[in-house]
Amino acid sequence: MARRPYHSVAIPVKLQDPVEVILKEKGREVYSITSGGTVYEALVMMEERQVGALLVMDDSELVGILSERDYARKVILAGRSSKKMMVREIMSSPVISVQLKTTVDECMQHMTDGRCRHLPVLEGDRVVGLVSLGDLVNWVMTKQDRRINDLEGYISGDYPG
Repeated sequence: MARRPYHSVAIPVKLQDPVEVILKEKGREVYSITSGGTVYEALVMMEERQVGALLVMDDSELVGILSERDYARKVILAGRSSKKMMVREIMSSPVISVQLKTTVDECMQHMTDGRCRHLPVLEGDRVVGLVSLGDLVNWVMTKQDRRINDLEGYISGDYPG
């Protein structure tokens, strides 16, 4: 009798943790610039803060987001000057955002659908944090590591309870 080849079956992992738990671990610090700032000023700030995106805030209102991708596509590839351009000229707007209770799965779906890598987190209309694709992937990997360790402990008899 011929052996059947092994086929792995993808078992979807639902991550129902709200995004607020990620913010509790990573912090809620958000870097922003006004829409009237120059793209060059924004790039300097991104480099200093070691981030890939800045929220664009006029007073306390979220009006856009500026990412490295925006810069690459709308300035460099267009042959324009970042020192003369205003943030409002290249920022992405309207901004896809989520609320504190939005789940990790939902955040990932928003990023996929919107083709974005950063999501501002709001409480009502107020910005309270920002999560990146890297933050979400790190959270998923951490959750999977915990599950694996729990299962290994259960199998070996070390599982409490």
